[in-house]
Amino acid sequence: VLHLFCAALTEHKILFLSSSYQRLTDACRALLALMFPLKYSFTYVPILPAQLLEVLSTPTPFIIGVHSIFQSETQELLDVVIADLDGGTVNVPECVHISLLPEPLLQQTREALSMVLDPELEVADLAFPPSTISASSLKMQDKEIRAVFLRLFAQLLQGYRWCLHIIRIHPEPVIRFHKVS
Repeated sequence: VLHLFCAALTEHKILFLSSSYQRLTDACRALLALMFPLKYSFTYVPILPAQLLEVLSTPTPFIIGVHSIFQSETQELLDVVIADLDGGTVNVPECVHISLLPEPLLQQTREALSMVLDPELEVADLAFPPSTISASSLKMQDKEIRAVFLRLFAQLLQGYRWCLHIIRIHPEPVIRFHKVS
């Protein structure tokens, strides 16, 4: 999920494959939901019809879901990250480099997600674990996962104002984002 999240943030092509249309839609919508403060502005098609498979060779980034019976047509795509939802695998081609999160944030996010998805891990090494560990309901688990990613964005984007430069040459001041900063 973190690889797909980083691929979407860095504007890569992402293709979901599944034999279930519901799973395709849910996976595409979940990826967009994880990017919450940001909006995905490229091609987004949760279920691509068979007649439009040539769209997969477009040069622009996308998030597209395709039924798995068309998997043979997707094998020749060289620059597309393919997530097989039925097999539970993510295939990143050699020519695609996905920039992951900076290291302290990556480890913190992995740990926070593992605590939300498997709360028993928190007390697994204790000599005297508590007698009951309550698992969160699905609705609460959804909110906890969203909170992990929202916290990640807050940590990533804190201090962004230091990168803004005001140019006062023009009658109206112009705010410019200094990319190197």
